[in-house]
Amino acid sequence: MSTALYRLGRWCAAHAWPVVAAWLVVLAVAGTLAATIGKPLSNQIKMTDTGFAQVVQTLGEEIPSAAGGFGRVVLTTDDGRPFTAAQKQAVGEALDAWRGVPHVTNVVDPFAAQKQLDAAAPRLEASQEQLADGRAKLENGKQQLQEAEGRLNGGEAFLAQLKEQNPDDPQIPALEKQIADGKEQLADGQEQLVDSEKQLAAGEQQLEDGRTVAAGSAGARLVSSDGRTVVVQIQFDTDAQSVDPAARALIPERGDPVLEAAGITPAYSVEITQALELIGPGEILGLAVALFVLVGVLGSLVAAGLPLLVALLGVGVGLGGAFAFTSLVELNSTTPALALMLGLAVGIDYALFIVNRHRANILGGMPIRDSIARAVATAGSAVTFAGATVVIALAALVLSGISILAQLGIVAAVTVAVTVLVAVTISPAVLRLMNTRVVSRRGWRRAGFGTPGDPTTRSTEGHAAVEEHGGWYVGTVTRRPWLTVLGVVAVVGVAAIPVPSMQLGLPDGGSEPTGSSAYTAYTTIADEFGPGVNGPVVAVATLPAADGPRSDAEVLHAQAEVVRTFSDLDSVVSVVPFGVSEDTSTLAFQIVPSTGPASEQTRQTLEQIQSAAGFLDRRDGIEIGLTGQTVANIEISDQLASALPGYLAVVVGLSLIILLVVFRSLVVPLVATGGFLLTIGTAFGATVAVHQWGWLGSVFGVSQPGPLLSFMPIILIGVLFGLAMDYQMFLVSGMYEAHAHGEDPRAAVRTGFVHGARVVSAAAIIMTSVFLGFAFSHLVMIRPIGFGLAVGVLVDAFVVRMTLTPAVMHLLGERAWWLPRWLDRIVPDLDVEGLKLADRLAAEDTAGGRPADREPQPAGV
Repeated sequence: MSTALYRLGRWCAAHAWPVVAAWLVVLAVAGTLAATIGKPLSNQIKMTDTGFAQVVQTLGEEIPSAAGGFGRVVLTTDDGRPFTAAQKQAVGEALDAWRGVPHVTNVVDPFAAQKQLDAAAPRLEASQEQLADGRAKLENGKQQLQEAEGRLNGGEAFLAQLKEQNPDDPQIPALEKQIADGKEQLADGQEQLVDSEKQLAAGEQQLEDGRTVAAGSAGARLVSSDGRTVVVQIQFDTDAQSVDPAARALIPERGDPVLEAAGITPAYSVEITQALELIGPGEILGLAVALFVLVGVLGSLVAAGLPLLVALLGVGVGLGGAFAFTSLVELNSTTPALALMLGLAVGIDYALFIVNRHRANILGGMPIRDSIARAVATAGSAVTFAGATVVIALAALVLSGISILAQLGIVAAVTVAVTVLVAVTISPAVLRLMNTRVVSRRGWRRAGFGTPGDPTTRSTEGHAAVEEHGGWYVGTVTRRPWLTVLGVVAVVGVAAIPVPSMQLGLPDGGSEPTGSSAYTAYTTIADEFGPGVNGPVVAVATLPAADGPRSDAEVLHAQAEVVRTFSDLDSVVSVVPFGVSEDTSTLAFQIVPSTGPASEQTRQTLEQIQSAAGFLDRRDGIEIGLTGQTVANIEISDQLASALPGYLAVVVGLSLIILLVVFRSLVVPLVATGGFLLTIGTAFGATVAVHQWGWLGSVFGVSQPGPLLSFMPIILIGVLFGLAMDYQMFLVSGMYEAHAHGEDPRAAVRTGFVHGARVVSAAAIIMTSVFLGFAFSHLVMIRPIGFGLAVGVLVDAFVVRMTLTPAVMHLLGERAWWLPRWLDRIVPDLDVEGLKLADRLAAEDTAGGRPADREPQPAGV
């Protein structure tokens, strides 16, 4: 490995301009493809392999008009009084303007809809009166028929007596005809009575069904009870997140002037306002801090520019390819955001390791070309294997079985892989072009050089090429290793206390910044109309097979059965029918819980709804499918929980194999994995405390604490495992190299730490800065991920890798490098630290095949 990278680094340095030009061409091609064939990103989370997604598909096929997504506009009067006639007219003008927006299929007039809802009770009362009048007439008709039947019976008796007494009486034929006509009239009357009874019974059943449906809808309102707040529902031809952002932007653009002029304040829901920009102020600030740290570590603005160049080039190529790929597959907005976050962080770190090794080499007196090649061979090997662990952890997200996670993982993994390739090719090329400018003049003077890069001007009293950084710290850590281990475990254990209370969900308007339009809309709806309105459950009912389309009364009866079943639940506020399929076999309902989508009580409500749905199926054969944000939250969380063990097994297993090959030790990979578990506990605990409990919420922009993003645990585990192995690789590789050169195992711990601590610290600070920038991202879904990664990196680097690991390695001594003989024969020796390469180059120097290095290469990264 090191030999191959040595040759690659030497070739790239010798052909610096062609290498740079080639990468710029690749970047230009990726950018051109992204701009020409790429499609807009989506905020939609599509999961076609889940139950709730299949229900959405059924709804779209059976009731297309009900399948489009909704956005809400909350309108409030500025003076706090009910809407005036003039203000209602202004609302009507805004509604007309919104109906002309592309992708908008319907805009519900809140005043007309509320009037219709309010009119339901009077209509039912009128129907009740009509039915009561009909029932009275029916009873009167029954009495008249009974009287007629009595008279007819009396006539038949008289006729029979007359026939017996005087069979030849001339009145008999006339009486017989009268009795026959009377029987016919009585039969007709009885038949009419039966029909009337049926009609009346049907009417009474319809009235009862209407009352049931009206009672279920009684809790639904679009105009607040005080008349000063209304909710306008805007329906799109597809899910709201897939609507072109430019079209959604027209809604406030066209509505604000009319509404504000009439003294009305609009607030638009997150479905309308959600942004798709990848870079915001937080991300830019994070990069600025990273640049500041780079300048401090490398001592030169020129040298600091190289890691940023590598990171931006790698991210540019990776994201350019991802955007071009949108011509084939729809990508969620979070997908490139995660790739950007990771690409920037690892790109800066990986280039920093190579640049730092090169600086140490040339300050040690090594010729520049030899130094570049050896830096790529040694630090580049660590970068390659460290990047491989990150790529494995990200690509393994495919194993979750969830399409959006697969997208996140693949795009981020490709971006990291490209970044690694850029680091080991562009870095040597640019370092060659920089020549001696990679070290500042002050740095050369501190190293004892009179002229930058000229060993003949070096003072014998100059500073050592490699200064010891952190020797006192590692000495303190290893002086009482057991105390260090116990202290770290205790601190991490306390930080992990919040983990068991973790709740998962999807972000909503309540997660937006306080004062934003989306947050105002969310909180106003919760206050004025009930928290459950922000997260309704959609129920799609499939009725038993019928010979043909059902009548209106039959449809109403089926609706009433569904409404009655769900309305009987204490935690349900309203059940509103909102769609019927053309063949009347499918019905759609909106069920509003009494609690918001982020409440744990809502999960219990959903379980009750599912139980009631099972009862409907058993009793009436009505199959119920559920969808909506609340259902999606629970299904996604459950699916992720089931996928997590397999994911962990694959990621940890493959990474352990990589670490085993790199360090040729069975113990070191296990120590690395154990430390990772401590890192995860701390990262999860801190994220729960801030984003779910609200601790320091004002500092980190957490407006409304609530459940964490469902994808966060698996993403954090995957990414942090890869990054944790990075720091393990870069820090412990120095210990491994020192031990391989013959140092005592415990002394090697100190040597490796001293030579790697400074650059690992800088890398961790840089990566933490980048992640913290994303912790303040304008993309709500990214914030808890950025925060968790920032905490995880900080803890892993400084607490686990730079405190716990040296203590454990010191305790283990020679046992840390133990490898069974049979395994030693199987595991390939990839010479990651370049020991065989150094021996070969030394042999060539001795034989005169190449210029000898003036000073030995310093150990460590």
